[in-house]
Amino acid sequence: MTTTPLTDLSRCCIHTITTKPWTFREAAENYARAGIPGITVWRDALDGISPKEAKTILDDHGLEVVSYCRGGFFPHVSNADRQAAIDENRRTLEEASALGSPLLVLVCGAVPGQPLTLSREQIRDGIEAVLPQAEACQVGLAIEPIHPMYADVRSAINTLSQANDLAESLDSPWVGVAVDVYHLWWDPDLQREIQRCGKNGKLSAFHVNDWKTPTEDLLLDRGLMGEGCIDIREIRSWVEKAGFNGFIEVEIFSNRYWEMDQPDFLEQIVNSYYKHV
Repeated sequence: MTTTPLTDLSRCCIHTITTKPWTFREAAENYARAGIPGITVWRDALDGISPKEAKTILDDHGLEVVSYCRGGFFPHVSNADRQAAIDENRRTLEEASALGSPLLVLVCGAVPGQPLTLSREQIRDGIEAVLPQAEACQVGLAIEPIHPMYADVRSAINTLSQANDLAESLDSPWVGVAVDVYHLWWDPDLQREIQRCGKNGKLSAFHVNDWKTPTEDLLLDRGLMGEGCIDIREIRSWVEKAGFNGFIEVEIFSNRYWEMDQPDFLEQIVNSYYKHV
């Protein structure tokens, strides 16, 4: 399938974490000035700003909230800590609703030394526990499978197949999955699993970035699109064939890019979006 290059920014969304040095207001002003219509808000970006105040800022700049990051981190050794995580996710859902976000992205969590199978059970139980709150808030939950290199502490959900299995088992219109190319590009079953979640109406979000070679830091050295080895345009063709036509979200964690002039970085994001997404 040939994928047509993008000719405008109408589907472009940027995560606030991508331009972390900017305050929330600075991010809103600069995204809008660059013609970017979508924003995914990270909780730490709202430092000192209530979700309702943030919504007003975004409305004033004509920005659409695509999702809120992040919930999850359900597994814990003790019952008390697991309950605390559930309560925190309920609060996060309330924040997402006040912000006007239709989606909360879940980085599901894991416990070092705890069997992954047990962590996965706790993740399922945690999501099930917050589902009534998600429905009440009218905020969807997007399970994001995370690269296996993070299976010890960040997530026991490491493949799109596992995320699909979990979303399907919960059998709720409020639960879907998020596809991030950084975490999933290597998976030989990726195309099939993207089609599966599209067919089942579970494909909720699509995140883009790149995998650099060599990668200097497995968390904080993501590449700009086109800078690494991921065939982003091919994966976009798969998600679009699966019926996804929503925002394409630029999510980059990079010490190198955070240290550079952010307006210059934003210009690079726009250029690489056209060339490589």
